[in-house]
Amino acid sequence: MKEKFYITTAIAYASSKPHIGNTYEAILADSIARYKRLMGFDVFFMTGTDEHGQKIENKAKEAGKDPKEYVDGVSGEIQRLWDLVGTSYDKFMRTTDGDHVEAVKKIFERLYEQGDIYKGEYEGWYCEPDESFFTDTQVIDGKCPECGRPVTHAKEEAYFFRMSKYADRLMKHIEENPDFIQPESRKKEMVNNFLKPGLQDLCLSRTSFKWGIPVTFDDKHVIYVWLDALCNYITGIGFDGEKGSQTYNKYWPADVHIIGKDILRFHTIYWPIFLMALGEPLPKKIFGHPWLLFGQDKMSKSRGNVMYADDLVRYFGVDGVRYYVLSETPFASDGSITYETMIARYNSDLANNLGNLVSRTVAMTNKYFDGTVPERGEISELDRELIDTVNNAYVKFTSSMDEYRVSDALEEIFNALRRANKYIDETTPWTLAKDEASKPRLASVLYNLLEAIRICAVMLSPFMPSTADKIFSQLATEEREIEFGCLISGTRLGEAEMLFARIDEAKLLAEIEKEREAKEKNESKVEKPEGVAQIGIDEFMGVELRTAEIIACEAVPKAKKLLKLQLDLGYEKRQVVSGIAKYYKPEELVGKKVIVVANLSPAKLCGVESNGMILASGEETVRVVFLDPETPNGERVR
Repeated sequence: MKEKFYITTAIAYASSKPHIGNTYEAILADSIARYKRLMGFDVFFMTGTDEHGQKIENKAKEAGKDPKEYVDGVSGEIQRLWDLVGTSYDKFMRTTDGDHVEAVKKIFERLYEQGDIYKGEYEGWYCEPDESFFTDTQVIDGKCPECGRPVTHAKEEAYFFRMSKYADRLMKHIEENPDFIQPESRKKEMVNNFLKPGLQDLCLSRTSFKWGIPVTFDDKHVIYVWLDALCNYITGIGFDGEKGSQTYNKYWPADVHIIGKDILRFHTIYWPIFLMALGEPLPKKIFGHPWLLFGQDKMSKSRGNVMYADDLVRYFGVDGVRYYVLSETPFASDGSITYETMIARYNSDLANNLGNLVSRTVAMTNKYFDGTVPERGEISELDRELIDTVNNAYVKFTSSMDEYRVSDALEEIFNALRRANKYIDETTPWTLAKDEASKPRLASVLYNLLEAIRICAVMLSPFMPSTADKIFSQLATEEREIEFGCLISGTRLGEAEMLFARIDEAKLLAEIEKEREAKEKNESKVEKPEGVAQIGIDEFMGVELRTAEIIACEAVPKAKKLLKLQLDLGYEKRQVVSGIAKYYKPEELVGKKVIVVANLSPAKLCGVESNGMILASGEETVRVVFLDPETPNGERVR
C-alpha cells in the first residue's frame, strides 16, 4: 500500500484577485505534491479560499453586491488562476461550503462547552487587512506591527480562547519535534517573540460585522476568521466537528502546511493549540515560505508594482512562469521578480540551456540516425563524467525536495543540463559524423545525450509538467525510471518541437508598457455628469487620503508643468508627479506637509511614474493644500 502524503496551502483570502506573489505558494505546493506522486506516494493536495470577515463585507458593500455573490466571483477567479498555472489539487475547498460551516459551528460549541472559550470584552487595535488584533505595546507608531498599515481602535464584546492553558504543551511539542516549524529561523521567531513572552487569550468572535459563521448559541457574534479559516485543513477532508470521515482518518495529520511567513503565528501557535483542545493530532510540519518581491519591494496595489499570473503566462507561458518563481525563491530568503530578470532567466536557462540542448540533440539524431534512438556502445571516461553528473543531480534533487528546498533541486537539474551541453562541445558529433569509422562512437554520444535529457525531464516533471511531457513525446517514451540506460535503442523519435524560443527583451518590454498604458487609459475613461454628482459616505471613504512630507522635489525634464515629488508617508516612501511647476519652485516645497490620494492607480506622466496625487485647489491659480508642520506622516484624512 502506498504511503500517504497530505499537503495544503494556506487558503487564499477572497477579497481581491491574487498577485503572482500569492500564486507562487500554489505553484510551490503543487511542485511538492507532484514530486511526492513521482516518488510513489498516495497524495492528497488541498487548497481553496478563505471567504469570511469584515474586509470582505466592506469590499462587497463597495461593489454593491451581497457578500456571497462577491466571494463567488473572487473565489472563481482564484480557482481559475490556480488552474491556469497547472495546480494539480485534489480538492478546492471554500469556507462558505456547507459542510465546513456546520463543522466550525460544532467546533466552537465544543470548545466553549469544555471551558476553552469564554465571553469577555475586547479593547485594542485592529488591522482590517490582516484581520488581526494588537495591544498598545504591539502597535508601532499607530501602525500594524506585521504589515505596517494603520490600525483602528476597537472595543466590543467577544468570545476568547484560553491560549495560556496550552502554551507549555505547545512549547514541549516544538522542543521534541525540531522539524515541526521550518525553516529554523521561523521557529526561533515564533518561540522567542510569542511563546516565551507569554500568550494572551485570543479573540474568537466579532459583533461589529455579520459576514461570518454565526455562533449558534449567541447570534450577535460571528466566529472570527482565524478559527474559521484554520479549521479548513480538517473540515476539508471530512472532520465534522466531532469525528473524522474515512478520508480524514486516512490522511490526517497533514504532512506539511505550506504557508507564507507573514501568517506563521496563526499556523504555528493558534492552529496547534486548537487541535490540542480538540484532541486531534498536530500536523507533522509547517513550512513558512519566503515572499516573492517585486524587485526589492513587497507587492502592493497602492505602489503599482503588482504582477498577475495570467499576464505573465501570456508573455512567458505556464512553465516559464512556474520555473522562474520556483527557481528564484530560495528556501529561507525572499525571491525577486521583474520583467527584465524574467526575460534574462528565460533566455539563459530555458531557451539557451534546456531548449537548445533538446533541439540540437533531436536534430542530430534525425540527421545522423534517421530519427531513431541509436545503439549505446562502450562508455568512455567523458561519457562517465556525464552519467555521473546526471546521477548525482538526481540524488541531490531528491534530498533537496525531501527538505522542500525547491530552488536547490532545480539548480541541480539545470547544472546537469549545462553539463550535457558541454558534453556536445567536447564530443563534437558533427565531426564524428564525417567519418564512417566513428559511427559507433557517434551513436554512443547521441544515446547518452538522449538518455541524459530523459532523466532530466523526469526530474523536471514536478516543476514544468507540460515541458516534461513535450520532451517525453519527442523521445517517444513514457519511461520514468532514473537508471541510466533505460531508453530503448531503435525507438523512432516523435515530432521535433521547439520548447522555448528566445525573447527579444526590448520588443517585449515595449509591448508590456503599451498594454499597461492602454489599460490605464481605459480605466480613466468616465462619463462626465451634467451636474455635480452626489456620492455616499462609503464612496468617499473609499478614497484613501494620507498626510505626507515632501522630502525631495525636482523638475521633470522636458515638461514645463510637472514637478517630481518624493513623499514620506511614514509607513513608506513614494514618488508623485504633479502639474504645479508654474506655481511653485522645487526648493519651496521641500519639508512641506501635504495630503496625498494614496490609493490612486499608478500612472506615467511624460515617462515618469506617479504613485498618487497631492491635493490642491483652483484652476487658473493652483494652491497646494499645506498642513501644520507638526502633522505626523501617514495619518488618514477623513
